[in-house]
Amino acid sequence: MSLAGADYQSQYQRISQKMLDISGDRGVLKDVIREGAGDLVTPDASVLVKYSGYLEHMDKPFDSNCFRKTPRLMKLGEDITLWGMELGLLSMRKGELARFLFKPTYAYGALGCPPLIPPNATVLFEIELLDFLDSAESDKFCALSAEQQDQFPLQKVLKVATTEKELGNYLFRQKRFYDAKVRYKRALLLLRRRLAPPEEQRLVEATELLILLNLALAYLKLHRPATALHYGEQALVIDQKNAKALFRCGQARDFLVRAQKEQPFNHDINNELKKLSSYYKDYMDREKEMCHRMFASGENGSTVGEH
Repeated sequence: MSLAGADYQSQYQRISQKMLDISGDRGVLKDVIREGAGDLVTPDASVLVKYSGYLEHMDKPFDSNCFRKTPRLMKLGEDITLWGMELGLLSMRKGELARFLFKPTYAYGALGCPPLIPPNATVLFEIELLDFLDSAESDKFCALSAEQQDQFPLQKVLKVATTEKELGNYLFRQKRFYDAKVRYKRALLLLRRRLAPPEEQRLVEATELLILLNLALAYLKLHRPATALHYGEQALVIDQKNAKALFRCGQARDFLVRAQKEQPFNHDINNELKKLSSYYKDYMDREKEMCHRMFASGENGSTVGEH
């Protein structure tokens, strides 16, 4: 976007006449360029945004994160310091692109921010809301004791665990593997604290399986194959034929084999490899037995139900 022109102030005045007042005093004005969908951003949410900020007398943005391949996740009330931007984000939905005018009170104030921002500057921001996560709800829930968490329905626990997993996924994409595994383990702990009735256990296990797979991958990235193997095996307890779980265990084995070449007498490495070999032997024995039963039954009739 270019702000070039002979009279920047008159341009601001012209566009402001068509903008929506979202602060109540015309200190923050908004013009929606592309509509979003879903719920509005919640207070204290963590947001993923692209933005560019412009001064009246500059064609190029004085601040922008659009050059970044993966924008940083920012938490409202902590990482975002402009009051106007926070109010603007609270009026947005996922996928929305909007233009905002911030008066000095909602931007950089009477003093500005030398040397880039002059005193009493009205600034224009274009903001695209890529996504947001209600991490505040999750943070508050995780701070409760186990007894207090037990007072909430299972759906609440699943929602919080899913939010933690999504936060972990975002951190993983940013290659912050340690922070990602902290979120994954937090989600896993929430699920394992809760005793679900049999009819709801399948929902818990489905969410737990995804978290275990992510934990295994995170620990592989942290070069801790034994721990990755541990979580991969736990995933296989839930689903013995899960292709991703088998692949994660295979990746862990490759790491351990390479480590064994470097330290052939390392007791821990050798034990993990023995355990993995034993696990795969058991797995193959079960597969052979299943095939044997299937073909044995086929001798007396069709294996696909035809008579």
